[in-house]
Amino acid sequence: MDIILTAVLTAIGVAAIAGALVYLRDVLAGRARKAAADAADQAIRRAEERSKEILLEAKEEALKARTSAEADLRAERQELQRQEKRAEQRDEDLTGRATALETREDEQQRMQSGLDEQQEELNALRLQELERLESISGLSLTEAKRSLLERAEEDIQFEIARRFRDLETEAQEQADERARGVVSQAIQRLASDVVSEATVSTIPLPNDEMKGRLIGREGRNIRAIETATGVDLIIDDVPEAVTISCFDPIRRAVARVALERLIKDGRIHPARIEEVVTKARDEVDETVRKAGEQALFDANVRGVPPELVKLMGRLKYRQSYGQNVLTHSVEVSLLAGMMAAELGAEVGICRLGGFLHDVGKSLTHEVEGPHAEVGADLVAKYPVPDGVETTVREHHDREMSTTESFIVAAADALSSARPGARRDTIEAYLQRLEALEELARGFDGVERCFAIQAGREVRVMVTPDTVDDVTAASLARDIAKRVEETLAYPGQIKVVVIRESRSVEYAR
Repeated sequence: MDIILTAVLTAIGVAAIAGALVYLRDVLAGRARKAAADAADQAIRRAEERSKEILLEAKEEALKARTSAEADLRAERQELQRQEKRAEQRDEDLTGRATALETREDEQQRMQSGLDEQQEELNALRLQELERLESISGLSLTEAKRSLLERAEEDIQFEIARRFRDLETEAQEQADERARGVVSQAIQRLASDVVSEATVSTIPLPNDEMKGRLIGREGRNIRAIETATGVDLIIDDVPEAVTISCFDPIRRAVARVALERLIKDGRIHPARIEEVVTKARDEVDETVRKAGEQALFDANVRGVPPELVKLMGRLKYRQSYGQNVLTHSVEVSLLAGMMAAELGAEVGICRLGGFLHDVGKSLTHEVEGPHAEVGADLVAKYPVPDGVETTVREHHDREMSTTESFIVAAADALSSARPGARRDTIEAYLQRLEALEELARGFDGVERCFAIQAGREVRVMVTPDTVDDVTAASLARDIAKRVEETLAYPGQIKVVVIRESRSVEYAR
């Protein structure tokens, strides 16, 4: 019973709990639905409020944009108005300027018309003045112009001559002392002998019978000698002597040595002649080589190729106005080296250039052209220091490009012009003196002239009425220039112009 009651109570309690739970669930669900409805209502209200706010903001932004656009439009309108005003002002300015230009052009035309009238009046006055001057002076316009130009030319020539004399005097005062010191020191240090040899052109014979042996049967021996040596033999002109004629000194030397051996040996026939000439040529070649080496040693020059040494040795048989060219080359080398040392120039270039300056003379019988050009082209083919070729090429030029060329040219002139260094035949000597005096007499104002000091100086006497003291310097320069361009002479020639005025009166 108790169990049943307990069960019933339990069932009742369970049912009550279940009912309570159902009720509670309904209550909670109602509350949830209400809360959801409230949340939805609240979200709707917030959305409506937000939409109103967005609408207001959009209206404000649209208002701002409209206000800004209206402001920009007003600014653009104002800028356009200002530009229109500036354009109108510019048009007004241009119009005013055009009016001013038109006015100025009118004024200029009036002024030009006035100037033209004044120019015509001035021309008329000038014509009247010229006619009056011509009538007063007795000269036409052309004659007056010529007279003025002649006076101006005389004044200009006088001024040029005066300035030339002043500059020449100043340069001489500054350069003479230095030049004398350099040249005197070089000459004092060099004490070489003067070598003046005559070319051997005749060979003595023991008797006239030897002439027949040299000629041979039907002239076969003399033809063999001339063919082998390249010289011409003149046998019948001089008794007991034979003359060798040839423009090449080397061939002449070979022929001399061969003839001396044939005459000494006595066996003269074509085969023997060829054998002796070959030996003589070898002997002369050896002599040439040794002479070149000895000259190289005497000049104290280094770095000369063997081919040039041999060519320099050939100058042993070359004479220039009686002066041995090889000895002259050694002397020029020593002088150039000494002067270069005094002046601070390149001693090696000057010494080597002086030694080789006449090397072209060893080939002048084989190559056409001046010996300076031939020698320079020859030197350029060998490895010599820079500047040597220039000294060789320019040692006879009027204008030189380097100091070393001037020094070599001065040493060449100094070696050639020393008294006794060179000689000439009496006929050529007299011809040179006559040509020098004749040339000087060809200038205006020259009264007399005399060539003195063996043709190294010419003294010109001028008439004092024609040549004044200033133009005398210009006359001396012109004569020296004409001598350089016209005459051929060794060394240098001094031109002295003398102007003397005398006033003579007698007391009675």
